[in-house]
Amino acid sequence: MKAFLILEDGTVFSGTHIGADKDVVSEIVFNTSMAGYPEVLTDPSYAGQAVCMTYPLIGNYGIVTEDMESVRPWLDGLIVRELSRMPSNFRTDMTIQEFLEKYEIPGIAGIDTRALTRLLRDSGTMNGLITTNADYDMAEVKARLAAYKTGEVVKKVTCKEKYVVQGSKTLEENGPISGSSVYTGEKEKRPSMVKKLNGAGKKIAMLDLGLKINIVRSLAQRGCEVTVYPATTSADEILKSNPDGIMLSNGPGDPKDCGTIIDEVRKLYESDVPIFAICLGHQLMALATGANTYKLKYGHRGGNHPVKDLADGRVYISSQNHGYVVDMDSLDPKVATPAFINVNDGTNEGLNYTGKKVFTVQFHPEACPGPQDSGYLFDRFIEML
Repeated sequence: MKAFLILEDGTVFSGTHIGADKDVVSEIVFNTSMAGYPEVLTDPSYAGQAVCMTYPLIGNYGIVTEDMESVRPWLDGLIVRELSRMPSNFRTDMTIQEFLEKYEIPGIAGIDTRALTRLLRDSGTMNGLITTNADYDMAEVKARLAAYKTGEVVKKVTCKEKYVVQGSKTLEENGPISGSSVYTGEKEKRPSMVKKLNGAGKKIAMLDLGLKINIVRSLAQRGCEVTVYPATTSADEILKSNPDGIMLSNGPGDPKDCGTIIDEVRKLYESDVPIFAICLGHQLMALATGANTYKLKYGHRGGNHPVKDLADGRVYISSQNHGYVVDMDSLDPKVATPAFINVNDGTNEGLNYTGKKVFTVQFHPEACPGPQDSGYLFDRFIEML
């Protein structure tokens, strides 16, 4: 079946329909990862977006449910050059086509994804419509695209109630988490030693803004007991549990849409509990302490972004997925100082908070997909506790 991708500037790409048989309006973004598409599909940070994969062949190793980063995919649509319909992988549970159909996610294949990516790089991120309707009215479509906003997607992807993952147990022993964004159906045991379980006995409160399971896994591998809270949880409730440390997770959308959450993050900051924040959590902490954020032209999404540690000058290759950054010009040096910068464009990639046991990063040290160069940041966090 023929399908069309129509952008808000009037550009039309023609291709083949994949996934669910329905139309979708969404923000169109691109990801430069060469592998790890199951993790991309199930990253809650893509809620409200349709993702164009720049690598030309997607689906060759199928979908392995144990590799999912949450209980389901959250993106609105998938855009690929070529979709592999015959995966070769002994762990495969289903094809991408079956996966997209199961979760009612539409997509388009067979378009020039290089041309689309260059257009988004030149013109900036745009809204778009994926449709199989060849008789579309361009004026009507443009009106729909102009009106589209991602909205309060954090509330859509966060868990519905708090739950606990204990580092001394396997994910299977912890049991499936009903209604959460985290997939916990793995059967294999977690690695038993990470720096001799330097977090053994430590209790971490995790604010789920749309978290990826590997953040929880990275702490559990180090022996921590992680209590995951819905994004709307009050700071008072979190602090009442007397955690040794607090983590703010990644998540989707414009950080400025999280007004009430920002107020609670401010209260967490004012406590004496050590805090480590990733991606959206990093942005919310900055907003809570008086800094500003702005939208990037086309964002950073992929597993090959270099970031520089300003403390020692070392460069790490990082996994990233974000469209907003902290404005370094708005930082009060009495509150926070830059810790990492993006080598490609000089944007902020991390902050150290002055006089507080608080540090935040824009990139993903838990990776999945992506390099694990910066996984040491979890050890740094535990050393702060």
